[in-house]
Amino acid sequence: MSAPVLAAAGFELDGRWLVRDVSLALTRGRLTALLGPNGSGKTTVLRLFAGLWTPTAGRATLDDRPLARSNRRVLATRVTFVPQDTHVGFAFTVRDIVAMGRHPHVGRFERERESDRQAVLDAMARADVSHLADRLVTELSGGERQRVLIARSLATEAETILLDEPIANLDIAHAIDVLTLCRALTRQHHAVVIALHDINAALRYADDAVLLKDGRVAASGPTSDVLRPDVIRDVFDVEVERYASDRAQPLFGFARGTASGER
Repeated sequence: MSAPVLAAAGFELDGRWLVRDVSLALTRGRLTALLGPNGSGKTTVLRLFAGLWTPTAGRATLDDRPLARSNRRVLATRVTFVPQDTHVGFAFTVRDIVAMGRHPHVGRFERERESDRQAVLDAMARADVSHLADRLVTELSGGERQRVLIARSLATEAETILLDEPIANLDIAHAIDVLTLCRALTRQHHAVVIALHDINAALRYADDAVLLKDGRVAASGPTSDVLRPDVIRDVFDVEVERYASDRAQPLFGFARGTASGER
């Protein structure tokens, strides 16, 4: 099965183009980092990929079929979206939250099957939240809640997983846990897309990178090709210094761009 493709698509809201002429393709087994300044269109692109919004121009497709024409229940078993906000307003257990990912597989009047229960157990194990199964989600830390929401997405058994700023507001340890999990999901043949602000994290964990600026794709391709000082400088208006590290990839340091008069 192929992953969703967003081909030359745009989205207009209240007379303003949030993204325009965005042409992207996803590949199973690869982690794609979606990067760009605030307001560059990262969340809009993810919502178009997920079929939550319909392109104003162009189209988003799955298996060459527009997402807008796809059966919503079937689509939910193929593509899953994890929003940035990890707030859960009701005191559900972790097991209950993860089980919600099975709703697309269960008919309106059907009972939960053994296959559904096993899928929930497997999803909790893969996201490393099995030990939290009976805890109330309202009692968890932000990092734990994020992993629970990822587990819910895994319970759908979708091949494409879209995450909007999954490490926002997490401490370093929990951010590493989430990024490591995203990396592991690609080895299980998922196509994973994560919107990020952390360029060094993208360089370390992502196979591919897409840089957005003003709602358009400024650069896309293998991460090492895209995340170059000159490209980063142009997109983010920052000065970039490249440092050697004991890993294969370098690290970047940043200072405010000269356009602001600051260094």
